[in-house]
Amino acid sequence: MNLTLSYDDHCTEIAHQTALLASALTAAAAPAGPPAPGPSPLSSAVPSCPDWNLAQLLHHLGEAHRWVEEIVRTRAAEPPPDTALRALPRDTTQTPSELASWLTTGARQLADTLRSAGPDARIWTPLPSGTTRFFARRMAHETVIHRADVTLTLGTDFTVDQRVALDALDEWMELGSLPEMFDHHPERRALLGPGRTLHFHATDTPSEAAADWLVDLTGDTLAWRRSPGPAAVSVSAPLTDLLLLVYGRRPADTASYEIQGDAELLDFWLAEVIFA
Repeated sequence: MNLTLSYDDHCTEIAHQTALLASALTAAAAPAGPPAPGPSPLSSAVPSCPDWNLAQLLHHLGEAHRWVEEIVRTRAAEPPPDTALRALPRDTTQTPSELASWLTTGARQLADTLRSAGPDARIWTPLPSGTTRFFARRMAHETVIHRADVTLTLGTDFTVDQRVALDALDEWMELGSLPEMFDHHPERRALLGPGRTLHFHATDTPSEAAADWLVDLTGDTLAWRRSPGPAAVSVSAPLTDLLLLVYGRRPADTASYEIQGDAELLDFWLAEVIFA
């Protein structure tokens, strides 16, 4: 069983995850039977991104796709302005179906541009890498997690392919443990201390998936490795639930999670390392 995602896989997932998101959006906006009165689902608050409504979240994602597409297409050596993906008006004149179409168009353009560039084209990236490979993986999982935000907002189920979820968790761990993260978030140094280890175990994967992550905060850096083993706190749950937990999309006190050990350490770590 090949559990590794390639560069082309990441490109494919950008478009695929956006298509799934768009389908969920249009289905929620046009249920069977006569249209129900009331506001558009686009005005719904996003519980996992409390500062945004659904329209803002979707515009953020679509503009992020277009921003990265410009970086890759122009081989940018420095970032272009990102105002469009950060200054997000709460109101929109687009219908859900129009917004869904706009999203899928941008995702396909990004995937096509990444494929044309190849994995090793030199470009600006916000963290060490400097190649298109970074953005293909980052945008794939950015899209996965924002699709989760959409399903949480709409009250629909979120599922994700096992290979994608494994890669998303690995990428999250890798980015969070980069030494540069202390430059951006010096407050995270407070996580370091003797005996501070966390173990995450996926309960619904085959043994060959090796779906165990050990986070080690006992040294001078935030370290991690794929490994089982004893820890100050251990969390066991289905793989998708672990993904939602570490991304701050689902609270640890949900019934999905079996927690053993220092729950306060888990809460402290989750609060410090969250990113949208």
